[in-house]
Amino acid sequence: MDEGGSRIIRRVSLRKRNRPSLGSVCAAPAAAELKPGNVEDEEMVAGSRRRKTVGVQPVEYDSEEDMFGDYDSFTENSFLAQVDDLEQKYMQLPEHRKHDTDLGIEDLCSESIKDSKLNITTVDNFTALKTDEPTKNQCGQEDVAIEPGTDLLYDVPSSQVLYFENLQNSSNDWGNQFSKEKDWNSSSHQTVNEELSHSCIEQPQQNDQSSSEVRTSSDTTRRKSLKDHLKSTMTGNAKAQTPVFSKTKQLKETLLSEEINVAKKTLESSSDDRGPFYSLPSKVRDLYVQFKGIEKLYEWQHTCLTLNSVQERKNLIYSLPTSGGKTLVAEILMLQELLCRRKDVLMILPYVAIVQEKLHMIGAGSRGAVLEMTLAKILYTNKTTQIIGMSATLNNVEDLQEFLQAEYYTNQFRPVELKEYLKINDEIHEVDSKAENGITFSRLLNYKYSDTLKKMDPDRLVALVTEVIPNYSCLVFCPTKKNCENVAEMICKFLSKEYLKHREKEKCEVIKNLKNIGGGNLCPVLKRTIPFGVAYHHSGLTSDERKLLEEAYSTGVLCLFTCTSTLAAGVNLPARRVILRAPYVAKEFLKRNQYKQMIGRAGRAGIDTVGESILILQEKDKQQVLELINSPLENCYSHLVQEFTKGIQTLFLSLIGLKIATNLSDIYHFMSGTFLGVQQKILLKEKSLWEITVESLSYLTEKGLLQKDTICKAEKEVEYNFHITKLGRASFKGMIDLAYCGILYRDLKKGLEGLVLESLLHLIYLITPYDMVFLYDPDWMIYFRQFSQLSPAEQKVAALVGVSESFIGKKASGQAIKKKVDKDIVNRLYLSFILNTLLKETNIWSVSEKYNMPRGYIQNLLTGAASFSSCVLHFCEELEEFWVYRALLVELTKKLTYCVKAELIPLMEVTGVLEGRAKQLYNAGYKSLMHLANANPEVLIKTVDHLSRRQAKQIVSSAKMLLLEKAEALQEEVEELLRLPSDFPDTVASSIEKA
Repeated sequence: MDEGGSRIIRRVSLRKRNRPSLGSVCAAPAAAELKPGNVEDEEMVAGSRRRKTVGVQPVEYDSEEDMFGDYDSFTENSFLAQVDDLEQKYMQLPEHRKHDTDLGIEDLCSESIKDSKLNITTVDNFTALKTDEPTKNQCGQEDVAIEPGTDLLYDVPSSQVLYFENLQNSSNDWGNQFSKEKDWNSSSHQTVNEELSHSCIEQPQQNDQSSSEVRTSSDTTRRKSLKDHLKSTMTGNAKAQTPVFSKTKQLKETLLSEEINVAKKTLESSSDDRGPFYSLPSKVRDLYVQFKGIEKLYEWQHTCLTLNSVQERKNLIYSLPTSGGKTLVAEILMLQELLCRRKDVLMILPYVAIVQEKLHMIGAGSRGAVLEMTLAKILYTNKTTQIIGMSATLNNVEDLQEFLQAEYYTNQFRPVELKEYLKINDEIHEVDSKAENGITFSRLLNYKYSDTLKKMDPDRLVALVTEVIPNYSCLVFCPTKKNCENVAEMICKFLSKEYLKHREKEKCEVIKNLKNIGGGNLCPVLKRTIPFGVAYHHSGLTSDERKLLEEAYSTGVLCLFTCTSTLAAGVNLPARRVILRAPYVAKEFLKRNQYKQMIGRAGRAGIDTVGESILILQEKDKQQVLELINSPLENCYSHLVQEFTKGIQTLFLSLIGLKIATNLSDIYHFMSGTFLGVQQKILLKEKSLWEITVESLSYLTEKGLLQKDTICKAEKEVEYNFHITKLGRASFKGMIDLAYCGILYRDLKKGLEGLVLESLLHLIYLITPYDMVFLYDPDWMIYFRQFSQLSPAEQKVAALVGVSESFIGKKASGQAIKKKVDKDIVNRLYLSFILNTLLKETNIWSVSEKYNMPRGYIQNLLTGAASFSSCVLHFCEELEEFWVYRALLVELTKKLTYCVKAELIPLMEVTGVLEGRAKQLYNAGYKSLMHLANANPEVLIKTVDHLSRRQAKQIVSSAKMLLLEKAEALQEEVEELLRLPSDFPDTVASSIEKA
């Protein structure tokens, strides 16, 4: 405020009224400027400053306690007393004025106050109320302002925060209210600051005695009303829950905000200064140190992040050996987009990046085709999206560069040296590219083998693993899942009892946790191997089991995994030594890319100084293995043509459905920019890309998925436009593989003729994934046993789909069958039996034993069925004839997704609540989403066993969020129902009349 201006400074803390008098921080108003000769007025002003408010009648509350009655600060030097003093002074001045005061001066006073607007300024969490311009008015006083103290990050109680927020909400209209308000009595409902302003406005009044008396009475009532209103407001606000504002936290948040702004400006500028941490706040660097122990980036990471192409947001491919630290670079680039550029990031799992995948997987079957289609659409529709691709295994990178329009960076850096070895009989040879045949003799395997051990372990695995475990970790890659389990058990049979003592308590805890997640069940193989620190790892495990075992391995509780090749591609579990049991994956000989991925797991950064890989081979495979270790990486090729229904046809349907390209020339132009378009000279020998494009569109049109429109552009020039049909849109929206689109339509149509709803089996059969039918052959004896136990309704379902009990009986007994039966239908019904049993029993272990299937496969089947059920639901939503399936499939999808009793499903929707936890909550009385949303985390901790405070808070907050989302959805629905339709007849008629 201007020098000499009146000022009231309010400093508050979280301590309830226990503070020194405000006299130390409050300055008295400046002396009023009075007309010469008005000595009496001056004396009264001075008196009002010294007077205490002891004469004011106490306010009585009917329903609430006077929370401030016992505090002296509210009757002496309090904010309320200051207000009362100023009010008394303003009220008394006019009484001693002459009735013939110049009205022009009064108008000027009103105008000066009207022009002085109140403004709410918030600095972090401190809210201050001040006037833009303190103007001395003609009533002889300056406007009053409440200004923040010098410490802007001081803790503020909720009463003040809420009070100032209320003022802010009405501040926009105050200017008009000051000029228009004429009735002093009506001001009782206005805010305190409005009343203060009105108290110094002198309104034109009649000069008769009666009006003077009325005014005096009104002034007294108003003054009383003002104080009552202020105390009532502050009483209510003080009762509000006080948020705790940490000064330290505010300072940190302020600093973080400033750093983000600096980093954002740095990114937008062409400067080489990259900000605190590669254009990211230093907080990010601190978090990497705290949670990942990364204090400094590798030199190659720094080089890659400071490349011109990265700074200019160009597309980039970078390739390094496994364990080189590629993911960290992708994370930093992703955080730059999120924090500094405020842009969205697309993550293609399980590899994290802006748009990122292990690029060699573009050449990996249907997954590669889907990845190629996704990238091609992004490149075609959005030129500003940055694509970052990373891989450990790349050869024909030039093709990928052309496809992604990207620059390339590569480095051979490995944080830990990798030494490759081959084991032939008892000889260990080191891989050496300088040697004549690529290998040099290293040593003989020194381990005393008994005759029994030689028969049980002809490959000398026990000797190889005991050189490193238990102090270091080891991975043994096996050709098959069954071989993983056998090798784990075999190794444990010959390990000494000393291995049992290594981290014994922690291994017991792992076994206990495995039992808990299995509902009391534990794999007998794991029960025997885990005490030795050994476990198998393959897709036969459930996802919860895999996660638990991976954590135990990462922390060193388990020191040996026997695993399949999938671990090398998808899970980051490094080891001191990696052993390849054989140069085969299933029955296929190892490829160079697969070999590099597996051995790349050897060597843990920050733990090991060296990593070792040992490939065990027989003499017969020696030549082929030598070619393997010396050959270049395999090239990466497009799979859009090979995966025809999941490739080109699906791509064309989505292009037209999304209206990315709808005519032949545009679609061909799009195809020219795909990875297939780049490699067409290599891959397309018999037909050109144009011919394949025309044939694919013709096929989709014949199948009723597309419709062709002819457009005449000029003489003899015809262009074909395509639009998607209802069936095509249903397939597109449901993401149905076009190979099964027609079959699904026929099955759903046939189901309408006699849908059996007495059992879930019929619906389950309709949503059993077609592509899982070929993965597992039925056990005919189990099939026959389960068939004979079907209810009459379920037998009716089997008859409707065309599978009889006699057929299954003959298959079980090995008899010849003359009648032809569709094998796919028979196998699909068998999978439906498994899913039906699973929904009845809700226990994967019991179903696994009943059908003699790996529990991991059953879990995959359940997950696949839940996903396909959702796809079929979207398919049916687009086709009116299948309306009957919609409500049925919504509920079935939920059942398959959670696979629990119906009463637990609402609880399972909450993040962090799995079946076991849902049962605990249900038994504790929390039976709905509303129960959880209103739960007290502290009570939850005491009620539910083994529930941490963090988990309890997460459950409650997640439940609140879900409840809020449902409420918002209902609110939107209500608003939509109440909104006047745009095509409402009256509206249309009135618009016509206006025209």
